[in-house]
Amino acid sequence: MKPLPIKQHAVDQLTAFVYASRSEMGAAAAADISTFIKEKLAQQERVRIIFAAAPSQNEVLACLAADRSIPWQRVEAFHMDEYIGLPQAAQQRFGQFLQQRLFALVPFYAVHYIQSEQESEIACASYAELLQRAPIDLVCLGIGENGHLAFNDPPVADFADPAAVKTVELDEACRQQQVNDGCFASLAEVPTHAITLTIPTLLSAERLFCIVPGASKAEAVRRTLLDDIATACPSTILRKQKHCTLYLDQASYGELL
Repeated sequence: MKPLPIKQHAVDQLTAFVYASRSEMGAAAAADISTFIKEKLAQQERVRIIFAAAPSQNEVLACLAADRSIPWQRVEAFHMDEYIGLPQAAQQRFGQFLQQRLFALVPFYAVHYIQSEQESEIACASYAELLQRAPIDLVCLGIGENGHLAFNDPPVADFADPAAVKTVELDEACRQQQVNDGCFASLAEVPTHAITLTIPTLLSAERLFCIVPGASKAEAVRRTLLDDIATACPSTILRKQKHCTLYLDQASYGELL
């Protein structure tokens, strides 16, 4: 049975559901994602999904990987960002993260990886071409500690970005989050640049499922719900997206409870 939220919070066009625990949050989000996928597959041959790669997504990815009711062989998968400069087999690569937690566990129709070892302009153009072959049906995303969406940190976020995919320099707060998450031992080890899908690309999907657990995200969640809509906190743009649902646990909702 799908877990029930302990609180609902609506602001502008965005609705947030707060759950008692991370596990209940992940199960509820996965149930809604599964339902949407199957509804779309009743109307069309394939579904195209963009996935975030971060520890905040662990619970929802685990639930999706265990859901054998989804016709995964009709699902085409993408991820939303990738470091530049890490070896292909590095465990910190987001493609590796998703492969271990989902992509290698169910029989996708296709999985498309960002080839960040290529020259950046070529890698961005080739991934943009793959994305633009057909509409994106849904995005599973999170919010960074600095309010970023994918690797669209405040200094480089653009709500009207003309690019579909671009190379960015990572904000120090973003790089520090990778250390806080346990992905790197020190700030010096975190790459300084990455390839990211832009905000318009993410928002173009028919549905957005935004999963944001944990006390470390409480300030970002507060800003997302209460700050002015601006690139100073890129996730505030989600308040203009009536096709987005925000999934929180008590820790990330924090003092707003």
